[in-house]
Amino acid sequence: MTGPFWYRPGAPDAVPHATVLDDMAGGDVVLLGEQHDRADMHRWQLHVAAGLLARRPLILGFEMFPARMGPVLSEWVAGELAEEEFLQKAEWGTVWGFPADLYLPLFRFCRETGTPMLGLNCRRGLVSEVGKGGWESVREEDREGLTPARPSPEAYRRHIFDLTGNGQPGRSDADPDSPRFSRFLRAQEVWDRAFATRLAAAVRTDGPLLVGIVGMGHLAYGGGVSWQLADLGVTDVRVAIPHSTEQAKIKGGAADYAMCLA
Repeated sequence: MTGPFWYRPGAPDAVPHATVLDDMAGGDVVLLGEQHDRADMHRWQLHVAAGLLARRPLILGFEMFPARMGPVLSEWVAGELAEEEFLQKAEWGTVWGFPADLYLPLFRFCRETGTPMLGLNCRRGLVSEVGKGGWESVREEDREGLTPARPSPEAYRRHIFDLTGNGQPGRSDADPDSPRFSRFLRAQEVWDRAFATRLAAAVRTDGPLLVGIVGMGHLAYGGGVSWQLADLGVTDVRVAIPHSTEQAKIKGGAADYAMCLA
């Protein structure tokens, strides 16, 4: 079968588009994965967001912006900034750096529909500090309101180990339990916790659906953002991951839904 089509990883049959969106719209949080440099994946995120907005008001949360950019995101959605001014005030070239054209359709969608935007990220220094010395090495006032991450499940740990090329010849990270990889994963978990914390804080009973635009490395195999959300008390979450027709189908347990793109 060639794309595009939705399916549940590990199940043989395609799932109708409307069925997937109806299910997503009934939750508290939807997490839409991406490879940051893939325009087709950003188009897919936009199409899913539009379909969800037809069912329920949304808030879109973005890995690409630190939480401190909240006022700038509000100015953009309110129509108070031109595109170049928005990107400059959001420190796009410093904070993120991938071509803005990949993301501008999503940002314009939020502006045109009045959909609030939420910055999910934290300062990069916090990630490196926790990676090196653990949470106890960071002063409380420097943690940006975050709490220590819940240790990742084994399937996610293994996924990140494989994704980052650890265990390859010549690498010192010989196994996913090595001290070096454990420090790397500890840093990764800071991002997971930050994204989850910002999303969880915005969840309201009968409120807008929270949609997280996040790299796939933070989503798969029951770990990452959804794992940290559960630790924060938010369990009604859907995770969706896209891939190309030429790529293998997503394995069972990796996500709630997968989309094979055309």
